[in-house]
Amino acid sequence: MKSSVAVLPPFLVLDQLLQSWLMEDIGRGDRTTQSLLSQNSTIRQARWVAKAPGIIAGLPIAARVFQLLNHQVRFVAVKSEGARCEAGDVVAEIQGSLDALLMGERVALNLAMRLSGIATLTNIYVEKIADLPAMFVDTRKTTPGLRILEKYASAVGGAINHRMGLDDAVMIKDNHIAAVGGIGEAITSIRSQIPYPLTIEVETESLEQVQEALKYQADIIMLDNMPLTMMTEAVQLIREQDSRVKIEASGNVSLETIRAVAETGVDYISSSAPITQSRWLDLSMKMI
Repeated sequence: MKSSVAVLPPFLVLDQLLQSWLMEDIGRGDRTTQSLLSQNSTIRQARWVAKAPGIIAGLPIAARVFQLLNHQVRFVAVKSEGARCEAGDVVAEIQGSLDALLMGERVALNLAMRLSGIATLTNIYVEKIADLPAMFVDTRKTTPGLRILEKYASAVGGAINHRMGLDDAVMIKDNHIAAVGGIGEAITSIRSQIPYPLTIEVETESLEQVQEALKYQADIIMLDNMPLTMMTEAVQLIREQDSRVKIEASGNVSLETIRAVAETGVDYISSSAPITQSRWLDLSMKMI
């Protein structure tokens, strides 16, 4: 399988998010746990168990949730990030104060289940084209507030992260083209203003637009919602005229179509499906 590197965001960035989600869940206090337990809660052990098969993602983040509640909590990942699990597998073992385990349980599990679900579906897409040169790429269609983690999970599943935000690269889309009157006008205006080393990608829907993107030396040409026959012709056209240009296919990519798209010879295939259509991977915490 083609390699992808999933870089865990630093806790300097994540802690503020995790703390806000803990505060949302705990509110003015955990009425149940705090009513049952003294402030000096006993030390207990728990296990996380998978209830369905999938790809694990988010365990270091889950560990941090518990440690923000009590820095002495010991969270041991039995499965590594990106590892496959089966129903009934122990995913992690935890030891710490009972109040911290119970107060952090839901936030930690929710994050790990969401991220593991993304990694699981992403991996299915990636495996469909694992023997072909094309790389699978995610998009900016993410949950507000969760983008940095959802894209991390996508990379754990084997995808390549597309731009994280609008400042990462220039992507000239149909509305930009309509606003200024054409691809040439858009590229010319933008190229005079952007800093090095930002690249320019152009979304195209026809062979005429592909020719214009080539004429004005776009770095990446996206073939958006093109029929396979037109996409194949566009790839050949780009390869013949400028071999340095990278080619991305996008639009209506599914598990049924991704392999045929990859066989046209594109460099990248982008889809929001693993993030927008994935189901959570069911995990549960059981006290020992």
